[in-house]
Amino acid sequence: MKEAVQIGGPASAGPDLQELLVHVARGDQDAFSRVYDQVCGPVLGLVRSVLRDPAQSEEVAQEVLLEVWRTATRFQPSRGSAMTWVLTLAHRRAVDRVRSAQAASDREHRAALLDRTPAYDEVTEQVEASLEREQVRRCLRTLTELQRQSVNLAYYQGLAYREVAELLSVPLGTVKTRLRDGLIRLRDCLGVTA
Repeated sequence: MKEAVQIGGPASAGPDLQELLVHVARGDQDAFSRVYDQVCGPVLGLVRSVLRDPAQSEEVAQEVLLEVWRTATRFQPSRGSAMTWVLTLAHRRAVDRVRSAQAASDREHRAALLDRTPAYDEVTEQVEASLEREQVRRCLRTLTELQRQSVNLAYYQGLAYREVAELLSVPLGTVKTRLRDGLIRLRDCLGVTA
């Protein structure tokens, strides 16, 4: 018949947390059950103070307690109390969860910004078009008033040569000459080769 081994002091006091962790390190499930009962509340409280979210706090607390079961052999009494060791695990795990959530949020934010940023080619085209419009405006200012009116009516407002002639009250031949001369000056000003 096996003799019952008593851990710690008298049966009423029971083993302290440090002694229980030594037994958990050997795979004692009953010892782990008692460790669980002693540290569950403090672990959950600490984790909740870091995470603020009840559901995530419960999840992380369970992860911490599982880690205690798996890594009880790493507990070193010379480095601090058993409760301090467990709460350090809890704090690290909670902070890791916060960092992970923040990193995910940052990635989503960067991805959203990339979706809103126009493609490089789009930006280049917009800049080039803007520069070209400004150059055309500058060159239009070099035309005589009659040439500018003819070019504006024919090319920017889409009127036929005959309509331009009627609107300006000049013969059709004069409109054609103004347009030809104006377009030649624009071509030279814009540096377009024929």
